[in-house]
Amino acid sequence: MQEYQRKQLLERVNKESATIGADIPDRIEVQGEELDLRTFVFEIKRRDTIPDGERERVEEAKRNLRRERLERLERIEENRVDFETGEELAASIIGIDRALEALDTLQPADVNTEAERQEAMDQKRWMSFLKKALGRDDASGSKRGGY
Repeated sequence: MQEYQRKQLLERVNKESATIGADIPDRIEVQGEELDLRTFVFEIKRRDTIPDGERERVEEAKRNLRRERLERLERIEENRVDFETGEELAASIIGIDRALEALDTLQPADVNTEAERQEAMDQKRWMSFLKKALGRDDASGSKRGGY
């Protein structure tokens, strides 16, 4: 895969609006196991809250989805795939993000947890803004133009 293609894919998956209109994948392999992701998310989401008996199952699924997302993202970042596979990985990452958003909205309205989540999102947006403003275009922090 060409470097500009890799950067395009990374930009696409890291865009904050990437999940708008995105579909949750029907099935996905997560940590070596097949998961009916769409069914799982809709089954949990149709309830107003997560029952205590289901909370651990949902939390484990979210941890596994985050881990799987990171592994797929690293495959693109480290340029270990061809462009076609990278596109498939990018689409699946966006689908995983969409599923995580749906599952995250079900958490109880704990003021402290929500405040921490908002602060983390604010920091992410701020860092993204700073990187763009300072002309840093890669994870190593090197400036454009090589200086």
